[in-house]
Amino acid sequence: MVQAKKAQRSTAAMPARSSSNRTMRDSDYAALAQFRYQIRSFLAFSEAAAAQQGLTPTQHQALLGIKGFVRPGPATVGDVARFLLIRHHSAVELINRLAKLGLVSRVADPEDARRVHLKLTKKGEQKLQALSRKNLEELRRAASPALNRLLKSFRAPSDA
Repeated sequence: MVQAKKAQRSTAAMPARSSSNRTMRDSDYAALAQFRYQIRSFLAFSEAAAAQQGLTPTQHQALLGIKGFVRPGPATVGDVARFLLIRHHSAVELINRLAKLGLVSRVADPEDARRVHLKLTKKGEQKLQALSRKNLEELRRAASPALNRLLKSFRAPSDA
């Protein structure tokens, strides 16, 4: 949490690139509006898919964070909190609900008994795999081509 706040402060204090002096065009606003629409559309699709699997969007994100965590070793509750941008105690409650649903298990760290690692159960793996397949199909079908076009439109004239 402290690191996130420091990162926020440091990026907020950074001067913007030269494009900040550029006059905004109507096409810039249209591209930003379309970009946000595409993101919201994908999120709405993903949230509906999670609901079909009996999960909340946050539960889905937690499963994804646990499975897709990219540092050496399994994810911890603190890692899930950072991944979801929530407080530690909220992550604890979320993990408690996921464990109660049989989707996540806690495993004591063999090197430090105070630390608990999180692991998806077989049921959790199955739900996440089904959701991830649907999400990737949707990204390939609609979101990715549209987002690629939009991202290209964000390039400054000098970047082209």
